Amino acid sequence: MTYKETLDWMFAQLPMYQNKGKVAFNSKLDGITLFASHLGNPHTNFKSIHVAGTNGKGSSSHLLASVLQEAGYKVGLYTSPHLKDFRERIRINGKKINKDWVVDFIENNSSFFKQHKLSFFEMTVGMAFSYFDKESVDIAIIEVGLGGRLDSTNIIYPEVSLITNIGLDHTDILGDTIPEIAREKAGIIKPNTPVVISEFNEETVPIFKEVANKMNSKILFADSGNYNSDYEIGLLGSYQKRNIKGVLGTLNLLKGFEIREEDKVHGFKNVVKNTGLMGRWQKIGDQPTIICDTAHNKDGLSYVLEQLKNQEFDTLHIVIGVVKDKNIADILPLFPKNAIYYFCKPKIFRGLDENILARQFYDLNFKGVVYKSVNKAFKTAKKQAKKSDLIYVGGSNFVVAEVL
Repeated sequence: MTYKETLDWMFAQLPMYQNKGKVAFNSKLDGITLFASHLGNPHTNFKSIHVAGTNGKGSSSHLLASVLQEAGYKVGLYTSPHLKDFRERIRINGKKINKDWVVDFIENNSSFFKQHKLSFFEMTVGMAFSYFDKESVDIAIIEVGLGGRLDSTNIIYPEVSLITNIGLDHTDILGDTIPEIAREKAGIIKPNTPVVISEFNEETVPIFKEVANKMNSKILFADSGNYNSDYEIGLLGSYQKRNIKGVLGTLNLLKGFEIREEDKVHGFKNVVKNTGLMGRWQKIGDQPTIICDTAHNKDGLSYVLEQLKNQEFDTLHIVIGVVKDKNIADILPLFPKNAIYYFCKPKIFRGLDENILARQFYDLNFKGVVYKSVNKAFKTAKKQAKKSDLIYVGGSNFVVAEVL
């Protein structure tokens, strides 16, 4: 098969949570454990850092990778979801996995996939672990896909675990309270392995302490640490300051790797160039200013929309689309009423109908127009905005992907 045919087969044959939602979530580690064994347990052949959390885990993963790259190490980076190209999920020193490698991996293991009905995520995690092993990385930064305890990445035994922000997201799967979700995230804490908690939260502290104590794991609350968060960060968005302390705490607990202060300085500054991260307060246009951000839950959006208030513009235009399982009533109060809205639906099965989305905004007297596609909404916003205006695109990873 060609690369495109291979991807089409992967997406068509195997359930993917990002497209289908809860029905695609596999709540056991049996599949990935079996597949890893079939591959020769590649995850046991490289060192790793495991990163979980509701918000900030992607940015934190990229920041960790960038600093370690600056320190001269060969660094694997596994993240999800991708925005434009599947290969964004699997990188070494910022370079995406080769297309031929993807094709060959699927072809060589196709009979196993068909026999055992693996999920998309199990297959992709196995691919990443095998790639990092074959390429002999010094260390891999592994981002949790969903939750933690039952996530397919949770077969690794990392050098350090990092848990970032805890918020209400994927409540249909992870639980509908902060403590319930924290317990799922705490599932990545491994025996005798230090864990760093980026943000202090009175509701989650007892849970993290309980699990860490049970696992005989040192626990560090980065908020209480004496860490300088005033580094120049190559990721725009003031909310990135929240991630820095957790990243610094993780690097300080990482044994066997020599990391100088200058590596941190250059790593934080050059993160986009080093790792190729997209979609975090990313500026994609001037006159009018165009900003896109993948924040999609209450906590994430609150940081982003708060920053929007601090920008200079005449009129704010917001291109927004969400997925079906989004609790819109929960996020509606965060949005400014003095903006012009362009309601749309991302091109995926889980995309919420643009008319349903708009109706909930209209009920609270927001002003905007419905469009049949993200592309149409975005083009109209650019046409209507003056040079002194600002266009914000967000609500979902999938909306941002369509404008990049």
